[in-house]
Amino acid sequence: MSDVDDMIRTWAPDDFWQAAQPLIPVAAARPQGGGNRRADDRAVLAAIVYLVQAGCSWRKLPAALFGVSRATAHRRFTQWTRSGLWEQLHQQFLHRLNVITEIDWSRAVVDSIAVRATKRGSPA
Repeated sequence: MSDVDDMIRTWAPDDFWQAAQPLIPVAAARPQGGGNRRADDRAVLAAIVYLVQAGCSWRKLPAALFGVSRATAHRRFTQWTRSGLWEQLHQQFLHRLNVITEIDWSRAVVDSIAVRATKRGSPA
């Protein structure tokens, strides 16, 4: 197994990949054909997870460690964000944790980032 494969499996482990793969939008076929081979979705996902965990900028992403370019990782991140992948993945993991009773729903926090606060209270 290569260093690239190790990085991909570290940042997108099998169980995570199995949950994410069905949610990733299918790439549109290129009508003209040809061109470069499409970068592996799992490698791109691993690069994105690394970027989020490391807190680094796109320019600092060590893309060569994942076998994808920074531009590809950023473009795919943008596409997946528009498709709602991150929300779907979040819901998928909440559901899985709930099924195995790993979430105590009696304790919850509402973050002000997720809930819009109005300046003058709720509208009448």
